Amino acid sequence: MTEIGIGIVGGGYMGKAHAVAMSSVGAIFNTVLRPRLEMVCATSDGSAGRYAQAYGFAQATSDWRVLVADPKVEAVVIASPQGTHREIAEAAFALGKPVLCEKPLGASLEDSRAMVAAAEASGAINMVGFNYIRTPASQFARALLAEGAIGQVISFRGEHTEDFLSDPTAPGNWRTEGMANGNMGDLAPHPINAALALMGPIVRVMAEVETVYATRGGVAVTNDDQAHILCRFESGVLGTIFSSRVSTGRKMGYAYEITGSKGAIRFDQEDQNAIWLYKAEGPEATRGFTKILTGPAHPDYEPFCQGPGHGTGYQDQIIIEAKDFLTAIETGKTIWPTFRDGMEVNRIVKAALLSSEAKRWIDVETI
Repeated sequence: MTEIGIGIVGGGYMGKAHAVAMSSVGAIFNTVLRPRLEMVCATSDGSAGRYAQAYGFAQATSDWRVLVADPKVEAVVIASPQGTHREIAEAAFALGKPVLCEKPLGASLEDSRAMVAAAEASGAINMVGFNYIRTPASQFARALLAEGAIGQVISFRGEHTEDFLSDPTAPGNWRTEGMANGNMGDLAPHPINAALALMGPIVRVMAEVETVYATRGGVAVTNDDQAHILCRFESGVLGTIFSSRVSTGRKMGYAYEITGSKGAIRFDQEDQNAIWLYKAEGPEATRGFTKILTGPAHPDYEPFCQGPGHGTGYQDQIIIEAKDFLTAIETGKTIWPTFRDGMEVNRIVKAALLSSEAKRWIDVETI
């Protein structure tokens, strides 16, 4: 076992999740590299100090440049707002340090392209934090598709729906200001990432992006609430992607359904420890979707628990992510999703926004 010093930029919601993951991953997955929480960065010295004490970091700072430059910080996790991602990543790569960056990769496609260029020029390990696709259930779904378990795939339907802004009387906040903080910057990247992971490249999109509630508390909303995206995959399959932050009743509606010539797969993150599988075989009277509870036979489940159906949770997704990041650093081999994969998500987002403005299909290769 070898220690590796971890620096995390951001100590809030996702910063805490990554700190907990790095504290736990060695024991759970018996990784060769064992993280040492070296430094945390927050917006003030006071908050950074509180995070350091709460999470167990050796050092704290309010300047991310200090964190990146510190020789004891050997790998950097970026868990700050997306507008900060590019500058931090470029500085880390200039020093040859591996970077795990929360999604979306950058605040714009231009940012993400620059980040990919910096990552690939440095040769350093790079990874984007799309955690939901890492559940044992979704990893199993990817394996089923790879082995052709449902035959020829003929359609895909994916969504990410939540209701944290479904109340039209709710006041505006930072989430209602600027496109990077809207549905297309916040929620849409997740189902787009799922579509790419499960179905492969997207070549064309037709989208309608809308702001359902134009004002909140008398203040104009400057980003979108929801979006419908029709997409054509490189395989020829047609798909739909829906994302919304105003879907009343939905709390974590990251879901997909994939239909094939010999079966179908359904998944819903609100029941993240189950996958629904239909196979068109046997007597018609006994056919139906089978609910498969995840267990030790499924990817990345057994290190958490030896009991089938006992389940994993949100934090466990981040721990799986940490394991992949450390494994990539240890072996020197990138593990999906890399910065380039994150950039592709940003490219689809931009294509969808352009389609919504132009009211026509957009070829992704032109973006």
